[in-house]
Formats: sequence, C-alpha cells, structure tokens
Amino acid sequence: MTDMTSADMAEAPVVVPAPASKSLSHRYLIGAALADGESYVRHTLESADLERTRDILCEAGAKMEPLEKGSDGAPTGWRVKGMAGAPRGGQGGRPLACNVGESGTTCRLLTAVLGAGEGLFRIFGEGRMHERPIGELCDVLLRLGAGVTWEGKTGCPPFLLQACGLAPSLSDGVVRVGMESSSQYFSGLLLAAPMCPSPLTLELAGRKAVSWPYVGLTLQCLTDFGIRFRVSMRARLSDPWESLTGTAWRNLLDAAPGCLRVTVWPGSYRPGDYVVEGDWSGASYFLAAGALGKRPVRVEGLRADSLQGDRAMLAILQKMGARVKVEPDAVTVYPSELHGVELDMGASPDLVPTVAVLAAYAKGSTRVRNVAHLRLKESDRIAAPALELGKAGVMVDALSDGLLISGMGGLPGHVRNRPDSPHVPEGVTLSAHNDHRMAMSLALLGLRDPGLDVHARLDDPTVVRKSFPQFWELWSRLA
Repeated sequence: MTDMTSADMAEAPVVVPAPASKSLSHRYLIGAALADGESYVRHTLESADLERTRDILCEAGAKMEPLEKGSDGAPTGWRVKGMAGAPRGGQGGRPLACNVGESGTTCRLLTAVLGAGEGLFRIFGEGRMHERPIGELCDVLLRLGAGVTWEGKTGCPPFLLQACGLAPSLSDGVVRVGMESSSQYFSGLLLAAPMCPSPLTLELAGRKAVSWPYVGLTLQCLTDFGIRFRVSMRARLSDPWESLTGTAWRNLLDAAPGCLRVTVWPGSYRPGDYVVEGDWSGASYFLAAGALGKRPVRVEGLRADSLQGDRAMLAILQKMGARVKVEPDAVTVYPSELHGVELDMGASPDLVPTVAVLAAYAKGSTRVRNVAHLRLKESDRIAAPALELGKAGVMVDALSDGLLISGMGGLPGHVRNRPDSPHVPEGVTLSAHNDHRMAMSLALLGLRDPGLDVHARLDDPTVVRKSFPQFWELWSRLA
C-alpha cells in the first residue's frame, strides 16, 4: 500500500451520512397510516416534528411499531397498520387532542387530512405555532363541508375542526388554493383528496407560489402509494387547460397562479414497503461546511435526481464559486473561495440561514430575495440571521423580501473597524431564536474561528432535536 502524503490527507474528505428527508418522512407516514393494510416505512427521520405526526395519526386510528434500532439507538423505521378508512376524531362534543408542537408541517398537512375524516379534532401547538397562519387552508375546508371554530387569534391555532368528510360537490369539484405563505396548504389537500367521494381539483391561486418543489414531493408520494391524479397547465389565463403526460410533472421547477391545477381521483392508499431518501435540507449545513472548512466534506445518501427543493444548494454553492463533485448518491464539496451572488430563493427558503452565513465569508455582496414568508417560520428568518451575523461583525440588511449580506471575504485588513472575516467576540452569546435551522446554520461560524465553540455559545443548542437530533454528534466529525 502506498503511504498517503500530507497533501492527500488534506484532501481526504470528512464523510457524513445524510439524515432522512423530513418532508418525505411526514408524507410517507401519512400515506401508510391512511392505507388499508400493513406497511413498512424505512429510514424515517426521528425528530420531535415526526413524533408529533406519528402521535396524531395513531390517535386517529393508525398503529405504529418501531423497527429495529440503528447504531444511534433510534428506530430504523416503522411498521404501520393503516386506519383502513378516514381519520377518526372525538364524538359527543369531546374533541380528539392533536398537539402539533412547533411543527408547521404536522399542523398544515394533518389539518387537511383530518378534515377528510369524521369527528371533532382540537388542533393546537407550542411556541410560535399559535401565531402561524392556517386560515387560508381552513377556508378551503369550510367550502368543502368542514366546520372550524377559532379558540384564539382568528386564522391561527388553536382551533376546533369538525369533520364529516370533504364534499367536492359543494364547490363544483374545484377549489382555488394559494401558496403565498406556504405550499403545505396545497400538499395537505392533495393528501386528503383521495378520501373524497368524487374527484377534487386544486387550482393554484394567489399572486405568487412559494416552495413549489415540496408539492412535487407530495405528488411523488401519491404516485408511490398508487393514487391517481392529473396535472394540467396553461400558459395564460385565457388559454385552455392542457394535461401533462406521464411523469412530465416531475420536470416542473415552479408554477404560476391561475395556470396550474391538479385533479385527484378517489382511491385507497396502497400498503407497501417504502424507503425515505436522504434530506437535502439537513445535508445543506455539511455541504456548506465543505466550502468553508479546512477539509472537503462528502455527504452520502443524497439522490442527485431528487425532487427536493433544497437540492438547490448544489447550484447555489456552484454559483458562489465552490468546487463540487456530484455522484448518483453522494456529494462532495471542497474548500473554496466564494463570491457574492443574486439569488431568488422562493423555492428553497429553508436554505436562507445557511446561505446567509456562506455569504458572510464571500467576496462582495449577496442579495437573497422572494422569501418574505420567512418571517412566519419558527423564528423570523429574515431578522434572525441579520441579528446573529451582526454579532460577528457582518453587515446585513434585512429587507422586505429577503437579505443583503456584505461579504467579508478578501477584505484588506480592516474596513471601518471590521475584521477581515466574521468573528464573534468573547463573551457574546449567540441565539438560536428557538429555531432549529438558525442553530445549525450558526454552527458554520466556528469553522474559521478556532476560538469559537458555537455549541457552548448558543442559548439553546438542543433546539436541533426538532428536525435533526444527531446534528451536533455528526458536526463534531468536522473538528
């Protein structure tokens, strides 16, 4: 065997596995729970958000048992006995309690799914959940025959949902659904539609559509579970609708309001053996670390042909100048000099905190736009990155629809008393803003500041358990 040189050692990548896709874990567990029969859903993400989804589905009639445990002690998946019908809520005025915690995905997807069931459900949460809007989705459910009673702020949890099945006939089989603040309204109704007694057509409404790729993931889930649907499009409002053939819908990168509709036919979710793919959102922090750190980082278990919107991380890194190697099931990113760019991140908003940190180390300014809806997430993800990067000496302007980050890469010495790279002064505490994605993105600040232990400086490093409980353990491999 030939001995490795020091240069070879420097190029040897740190290898980390991609976590399971959070978005697909929610969707596949919902599909299995609604199926008539037994399913296996393997490689699911184990996190606080998924625990909320599983608990509510089981309370509504499904049964789930963990499969064998992996090396990290977490289940490798779940054996699911479907509820063989619609979700069942409380009766006699006593609602079934549905605590969604701080999971917006659980709240929005399951509100629609439970609305297609029978009985009374009380949907409530924790943290900022009672400030996060869901009124537009509930308005659609009302038009389809459900009942909604707001208990607090109108349009936000907590609320009572009276379900007696959804009736497309009440709206002539078509409902218009906006996606200005969340794509999950559309996805939730897609998941609920197969339980309707007649076909339901969802037409994209509003002024713009954010996060369209997540709808693609929902359509992928429906396909895998044997649900029949048709996607139709038109170039202008005055044009006739044209149906896409075969799997052409997989090629859609975005959608225009008034010019896209999906028709879903009644059907039963098909039980089976399903495997959740790796998560591009969770992997994004490690991919960014490859560009900022001293050693390349290889993330395994990522599908290069994935429909996940956060696969955009590849294009963003490359646009910023990073060296990237893409394989069918893995991506390696190498230490690189980065430069500022203009980015429309409406289709991949969860990446914004991470891209903001990358931009802080780049040469020149980076403008992130079309993400105004980030103010409605677990934290205000426009204000929070600006505040935290400001503590590191980075000039960040919080704009109405995004961020303007003045990169510090390549600054000659000090510019207006700023160091030539982000630096968090001793004694300054970083805040996760009770937001898992903020905590994980801020971890990147420690890669080029040897005196900074981000885990120790964060006010709550445990917030990552919401979506990625093993994050800090895997992050320690980069040291």
